Amino acid sequence: MTGSKPVSTSRLARGSKLGAVVAVQAVRKRRTKLAMIGRSAEVRARMADESVLHLAESLVSVLGQMKGLAMKLGQLLSLLDLELVPPRYRESFQRRLAVLFDHAPAVGFEAMRGVIEEDLGKPLDELFAEFDPEPIAAASIGQVYRARLFDGTAVAVKVQYPGIEQAVRADLRNLGMLRVMMQQVMLPGFTLGVLDEMRANFEKELDYEIEARTQRHVAELYADHPFIAVPQAFPEYSSRRVLVTEYSPGLDFEAMRALPDADRDRIGEIVYRFYVGSLFEFAEFCGDPHPGNLLLRPDGRVVFLDFGLYKRMAHEHIAFEATCLRATAEDRDDDLYRLMVERGVIDEQSGVTPEECYNYVLSAAEWSLVDEELPLTPELASAAFLHAVDPRIAEFDGMRRQNLPPEHLFSRRVDFWTCATLGQLRATANWHRIAREWLYDAEPVTELGRLHRDWRAGQPQECETDVTTITPLTNNAS
Repeated sequence: MTGSKPVSTSRLARGSKLGAVVAVQAVRKRRTKLAMIGRSAEVRARMADESVLHLAESLVSVLGQMKGLAMKLGQLLSLLDLELVPPRYRESFQRRLAVLFDHAPAVGFEAMRGVIEEDLGKPLDELFAEFDPEPIAAASIGQVYRARLFDGTAVAVKVQYPGIEQAVRADLRNLGMLRVMMQQVMLPGFTLGVLDEMRANFEKELDYEIEARTQRHVAELYADHPFIAVPQAFPEYSSRRVLVTEYSPGLDFEAMRALPDADRDRIGEIVYRFYVGSLFEFAEFCGDPHPGNLLLRPDGRVVFLDFGLYKRMAHEHIAFEATCLRATAEDRDDDLYRLMVERGVIDEQSGVTPEECYNYVLSAAEWSLVDEELPLTPELASAAFLHAVDPRIAEFDGMRRQNLPPEHLFSRRVDFWTCATLGQLRATANWHRIAREWLYDAEPVTELGRLHRDWRAGQPQECETDVTTITPLTNNAS
């Protein structure tokens, strides 16, 4: 196959590419505005459509070629509507950017083969009985291939792009340019909070040996689960830049989106339980929820992929989050405020009121706190995210200036990204009734919940996290 250009690794080259997108789009916006003078409404609409499409194509091309942190930013934009384009164009724009999850511009096979052979120390035909040179996925830091081991096991082989580690480090130094890109092309006034969090955690994804051990652990944790599947990893065949796992075919996210409502709702509940529920149940969770990491097996189980960003949290931190969520769900403003002050999240002299604290938490997490059937949409997910981070929204300016401890920033990111993924799926559920299983130790009210409870009954008890008994606040919810 003919691959794309190699990944550029210098700070200057990568910064120049981002700058080109910013500059070209700024010129195009002025030119398009002038060209629209005197045109009919139909022509103006068509030109606007073409402008949006061109922007999406440019971002996919530039961010896809750059890979790394820049491409992660494109993936975020495909999940959350950050008001980059007018409302009528947002769905088509996000769909175009969504190719960055698993169909980004590919790197040629010979370059990728060189990484495999250099890292594993043998020619490819001595490492695998069969190896298909056509990638089945191409994402932010690597491509995935189908292969077969000599014992007949079908495997997926994830290989890092040549030079991607240097590229990531260049991107980390170029965060200023990324901010300019967000301000001029996308979201004026966008803060660096999200980018700083990405910078702090992204390098963890570069070591596939760690990821192989993590994925083996998670596969064993969810062994024989009735609706969650995690492919087994093979650390003995892996290296820092090559990850070998069990091959697990299934429907991709775009095919899932076309399924009937009941099927999408079922998938949505599974996704919610895996990404958010595992934090409260096992004190650990996968930190990268997005459509490219999901497949649907013919047996109905959802396959979860990619464990480069995996987080374990101390029980006291999990208990604090659960206690805050319970206080918010029960409309206990003063209790929530006291918790935040005692934790050091809110400075008592800042002027933030209990009501503002309550409304801020509710606006970000209401989707899982309201006790009713709630259809999730991209608009709802984006609104929750924007209320939390957008400095243009004056309502929560005081809360946004408070000090969220680093251990909670990562879990909140997972909550936002899970909500965004479910919004893209357009899944409906009473998310709060599901969450009550881990927030209140309540009996499950869904069939999936009962299956999960029965499966948990046979698991080792030392992995359990009791988040309902840590803080002695009144539990007055029914």
